Amino acid sequence: MSKRTWFFDLDNTLHDASYRIFATIDGTMNAYIERHLEVDAHRADDLRRSYWQRYGATLLGLVQHHGVNARHFLTETHDFVENPGLGDLIRAEKGLARLLARLPGRKILLTNAPERYAQVVVRSLGIHRHFPRRYAIEQMCVHGRFRPKPSRAMLRMLLAKEGVRPARAVLVEDSAENLKGARALGLKTVLVNGHEPVAGFPRKSRPSYVDLQVKSIAQLARRQRLLR
Repeated sequence: MSKRTWFFDLDNTLHDASYRIFATIDGTMNAYIERHLEVDAHRADDLRRSYWQRYGATLLGLVQHHGVNARHFLTETHDFVENPGLGDLIRAEKGLARLLARLPGRKILLTNAPERYAQVVVRSLGIHRHFPRRYAIEQMCVHGRFRPKPSRAMLRMLLAKEGVRPARAVLVEDSAENLKGARALGLKTVLVNGHEPVAGFPRKSRPSYVDLQVKSIAQLARRQRLLR
C-alpha cells in the first residue's frame, strides 16, 4: 500500500499562533484597513472579523468589496516576519521535526497565510526540510481568483497537481470548517485543538467529519494508527 500524503496547516497546527502571532497579525491587518479604507479602529476590527468568518480569509472580503490589492495587503500585514525578534513570537512543541519524522509519507504545507510568512515561520520552527512542497495563499488560485481553504475546488486542483488520491491524503488542521470540505472530497481529517477551543463546538466533542482529534503533533504521532 502506498504511503500517505500529509497536508499540514501552519498556524495553530504546527505552532501555537495564539500565543502571540495571531494578535500581531490582527493588529497589522486592522492598521492596514484603517489606513486604506479610512475607517476608525472599531470599524476596521469589525471588517476584519466579519470577512474572515464569511470568506475564510479577511483578504477575500477586502478584495471583493473594496478593491484592495491582494499582494500589497499580504506584504504589509506580514512584514513583521522580517524582524530579528520573530523568534519571541513563536511557541511550538519540543522536538517538532522529530515528531514529524514519525509520520511516514510525504508532507506538504497548506496554509492560507502568505508565502513569505510561511517560509520564515517554517524555517524558524526548524521543520523546513520536512516541507519541500508548500502551498500558501498566493498559490491557491482557481481560474485566476483566490480560492483559499476551505475551497473544495482548490483542494481538487491541488490533489490533481500532486498526483494524490484523496483516500491516501490526510489534512491536519485546527479549522473544523476546512476539514469538513476536505472530508467531503474523501480525505482523512485530523483536528488539532490543543491551542484554542475550536469555534462551533465544545472542545470535547468530535464532529462526524473529523477522523481523528488530537491536541498536538506528538499525540498525532502516537495515534496515527487510528487513521484507517
